[in-house]
Amino acid sequence: MPARIRAYCLEHDIRPPGSRAELVRSIVENLAAAYARTLAAITELTGRTVRTVHLVGGGCQNELLCQLTADYTGVTVQAGPVEATAIGNVLVQARAQGFAYCSLEGLRALVHQAHPPRNYIPTPSSRAARANISP
Repeated sequence: MPARIRAYCLEHDIRPPGSRAELVRSIVENLAAAYARTLAAITELTGRTVRTVHLVGGGCQNELLCQLTADYTGVTVQAGPVEATAIGNVLVQARAQGFAYCSLEGLRALVHQAHPPRNYIPTPSSRAARANISP
């Protein structure tokens, strides 16, 4: 992957990452920028405003990714739970078997109570600085 990133940078007249830390930072920055582009497309296509991005799974453990996503999108990021897929699977199966009698909103509240998300608020100065950047 580092070679592919370097090749892309050279093809697009961008200085390639010079160290492992710069490489990782460029990957995380590009993920956050991709989330922001996707959110902008969703907003444009639906005409609806998104106020919160929910980041779940392993990536929600990366504080830099969460904060940069908040900064790039300009909306609050709620991070967690880490094992969202497994938790969702268990809850859907429990509901189907009659062990969970609550609505979808009730199941969501249960997960929120058991695994409270961590909130990341956009930093206005960071958002302004990144407004014209599209990695």
